[in-house]
Amino acid sequence: MRDATNCAIHPTVDQSEFSSLTVPTYRASTIVFDTAQAYATRLERDLDSYTYGLHGTPTTRTLEAQITKLENGLRSVIVPSGQAGATVVFLSVLLPGDTVLIPDNVYPPVLDFCINYLEPRGISHRVYRPDGQGIEDLIDPSVKLIWTETPGSTTMEFQDLREIAALGKKHGILTGADNTWATPLHLKPLDLGFDFSMQALSKYAGGHSDLLLGSICVSDMELRKKLRDTMRMLGIGVSPDDVALALRGIETMAVRLAHVGNVALSLAKDLASRPDVGLVLHPALPDFPKHALWKRDFSGASGVFSVVLNESQETNLDEGLNQLRVMAIGASWGGTRSLVAPMSIGNGRKFKRPEHQRTILRINVGLEDIEDLRMDLKNLFDTLAN
Repeated sequence: MRDATNCAIHPTVDQSEFSSLTVPTYRASTIVFDTAQAYATRLERDLDSYTYGLHGTPTTRTLEAQITKLENGLRSVIVPSGQAGATVVFLSVLLPGDTVLIPDNVYPPVLDFCINYLEPRGISHRVYRPDGQGIEDLIDPSVKLIWTETPGSTTMEFQDLREIAALGKKHGILTGADNTWATPLHLKPLDLGFDFSMQALSKYAGGHSDLLLGSICVSDMELRKKLRDTMRMLGIGVSPDDVALALRGIETMAVRLAHVGNVALSLAKDLASRPDVGLVLHPALPDFPKHALWKRDFSGASGVFSVVLNESQETNLDEGLNQLRVMAIGASWGGTRSLVAPMSIGNGRKFKRPEHQRTILRINVGLEDIEDLRMDLKNLFDTLAN
């Protein structure tokens, strides 16, 4: 072959004595076929096979298989973000005339999607109380999906997941859970009877605040096909480089999650012991309103909790946040850096409570030394008390 051809075609090298602990990053748009017949029948291939890079490479399949194993599911799909995880579920099972039930503490972009995208296309939504009370009263023949988020990522309300899964089975309604806070290491929604378990892999699986990915796990092959068909028609795929980062991050997720869970609980206890600190929202605290639900269904807590500020503390909030030396000001969570995010949610809630009118500090614990974090929070709340 001539030089131009040798430039275009890579030589085959012997890999018989090569073995690595890392998963290869396969980048591909085009998938080539051994024979003309293989190409002609490519659309008949199993969903676990390969036809085009948009639909996955062996790198993607490895992450899918690992998520599936952690979730105790049958198959998983990888999507570009946690938000995409929720919207792909909705789009795969809802048609005009259908209704989805969502909790009042749902991730705000999910509510926006329901209002601004689904509603104009004839798909309705109803908002239920964040503790799940009265949810059965909202069920009629149009309801095809019940979505949960336990706990809410800022206000930390818990729904009774076992009860909701049972309601779904009773009425023939699909159920889905945003499992980002707990991850499948602390909660396995499919084991509780849910049809979909979604998580934002951007958080604890990625672990380093440098990627956007999500996953959806199911125990039913037909639901998996609906997810994949929806993704194919919308042209949704993920970068194998992002998948490789998630595969790297997930190797240390169990160790990181155990550490930040312990540190977060210790810091939450510190804050709860201060008479000048408002309501501390951490499910592992004995006086947390739904502590019994957390203890029943979850095997642990992650590194995210919240503090409801009282009115006097809000006066010095900017000054206090600007004095932080270790913790950063920012949204999201699950990375190595600890974060504080002041949240105002009052205008976005249907079922309002007094604490919703206050600023809520969402605290994400990272991997810094606990004493440095303890001092940073002490200085912050000392400033807020002045």
